[in-house]
Amino acid sequence: MIWEVFRQEKAGEYHTHCGNVHAPDREMAKQFAAVQHGRRKPTNSLWVVPQEEVGEIDGEDVAFGGTTDKSYRWATAYNTTGADAREVVESEDEQATAEKQRGDD
Repeated sequence: MIWEVFRQEKAGEYHTHCGNVHAPDREMAKQFAAVQHGRRKPTNSLWVVPQEEVGEIDGEDVAFGGTTDKSYRWATAYNTTGADAREVVESEDEQATAEKQRGDD
């Protein structure tokens, strides 16, 4: 039987797949995983799961990330070189000048 092994390096971090082991039962799989995958790098914990119990969901099964366009949330979607950008710079300059005149340095 094949068992998939997931390793967590430090407490609080995600477990990541690090390989598999061949073992007849859960206890032997845990021992093999500890020897083969727990000693090579710093390890906080291991998950040992029967391969047939691991399920996959891919892009054909579900639309990940939703269907709403949220590109407005990323600064890369904004044009920062046009007339609007110049207006912002001019406004900031006017604000700085007004503060100097009031003595708000």
